[in-house]
Amino acid sequence: MTVLNDLHQDHVNLNKLLAVLDSKLEELKQGEMPNFVLLGDAVDYISGYADAYHHPLEDQMYETFKASGCPELDEAIIRCINEHKQLKQSSHEIIEAVDCILNDAVVPMDQFTAKLERFLDEQIEHLNLEEGTLFPLLEEVGTEAQWRILEADLPKVDDPLFGEKQKQRYMDLYTELLRDMR
Repeated sequence: MTVLNDLHQDHVNLNKLLAVLDSKLEELKQGEMPNFVLLGDAVDYISGYADAYHHPLEDQMYETFKASGCPELDEAIIRCINEHKQLKQSSHEIIEAVDCILNDAVVPMDQFTAKLERFLDEQIEHLNLEEGTLFPLLEEVGTEAQWRILEADLPKVDDPLFGEKQKQRYMDLYTELLRDMR
């Protein structure tokens, strides 16, 4: 079940970014102005990587196992797929707001703070659904043959932030993560 291990590692990495965003949220709540470029890069990475690779991979995995005869799994899969759509929308709202801030548009900080807090809550709730409910159910229900077929069908993508080669766009974000891990 390498795919679950890979997805779990993505979640570990995502939690690191969410911790960075949470620290930026705390700065905002205390009236400080965080580095909005870094904040935007973190949300852009979360959105871009999730939309282009992570969520489609999960959706393909869920498609393989839905209608497995486990009503709890089927219900969790439907909820998860709907959350993927909502997370994409929330990410775009935050990215748009950060772009406005970076272009000197007037954005009330209390509204931005509320959006960022909602975004973080949605991300954490989603990760908890997958890690606490979906993944354990998939391990229980999936057969070795299903996992082998799924693994063969999935694309392999290098993570632009946590992979072997970081993209230049995310170098400041990567540096910030390394600093926070010390």
